Amino acid sequence: MARAIWKGSISFGLVNIPVGLFSAASPDELSFRQLDKRNLSPIGYKKYNKNTGDDVESEEIVKGYEYESGHYVVLSDEDLRRANPEKTQTVEITDFVDLDEIEAVYFDKPYYLAPTGKNRKGYALLREALKRTRKVGIAKVVIRSREYLSAVVPQGDVLLLEILRYPHEIRSADDLEVPHGDLKDLGVNDREIEMAERLVEGMTAEWDPSRYHDSYRDDLMQLIQARIESGNTDHPDESPVEVSEAEGGDVIDIMALLKRSVEATGRGERVAADTERAPRKSKKAAAAAESDADADEADARPARGAKPAAAAAPAPRSTAAAKPRGKQRKTA
Repeated sequence: MARAIWKGSISFGLVNIPVGLFSAASPDELSFRQLDKRNLSPIGYKKYNKNTGDDVESEEIVKGYEYESGHYVVLSDEDLRRANPEKTQTVEITDFVDLDEIEAVYFDKPYYLAPTGKNRKGYALLREALKRTRKVGIAKVVIRSREYLSAVVPQGDVLLLEILRYPHEIRSADDLEVPHGDLKDLGVNDREIEMAERLVEGMTAEWDPSRYHDSYRDDLMQLIQARIESGNTDHPDESPVEVSEAEGGDVIDIMALLKRSVEATGRGERVAADTERAPRKSKKAAAAAESDADADEADARPARGAKPAAAAAPAPRSTAAAKPRGKQRKTA
């Protein structure tokens, strides 16, 4: 039986629905212990009094707010609730908005909301109203002494509470060096855009999360198992790993790489652009190659309106690229 980490109610208008909050994520990360390299003994952490050096048991630890240097206001869990009892027990929906209007960068962490009282009808009513209007509820909720911005989102028969980031928590992208200005000034032409669109169409698939798997975890476990079988478990291999990198001054023949990628998707092959490096050419050779690619493209281009081959669509290289949160989740 799942255990609620928070209990309260969903509030919108004059309606209150008793609910519990349950974690919706279970990170599958390999756990590594920190060791003393001299004898491989585990490194431990202890809580101690910084003035006396004595160890402190968990039951002797209290929360304190430092209002002046060395002076604290001691607060209990009941004090945290006492500050505003309603806020600490309510998911207060203040607005309803379209899910697609929330940019992916705002989504932080999902939780499940489930009814805990007798008002199951109210839970079902809110869920159905959100589905039919294709809206999500924007709400405030206090969890562990902090007020969060959140979105109540229907997913199947359950309501999700998506914790959102506040605008001030999101860094501006203005100082990033990304391509700006007219595409022609950046060297991007219409033929390359059309070929890129065809590649996107050829790799388009229905969202199926079961198709995606943490393959790096498998690779890392394979390396660990090999070390175990070799008996060399005490000494890490610190020799540098060579990773090939493209030289900044080279001109990449993007058109040729796009063309080969489109042809691969037409044959139902997986496209791994990050493992196949484009050939490097001089600017003069690249211009000549682009002219040749235009002729080849005309021969390879299917009739307008024709659909890509019905082969199994390849999986994107990462789930992050495949599913920007908040943009592809459906409310119905």
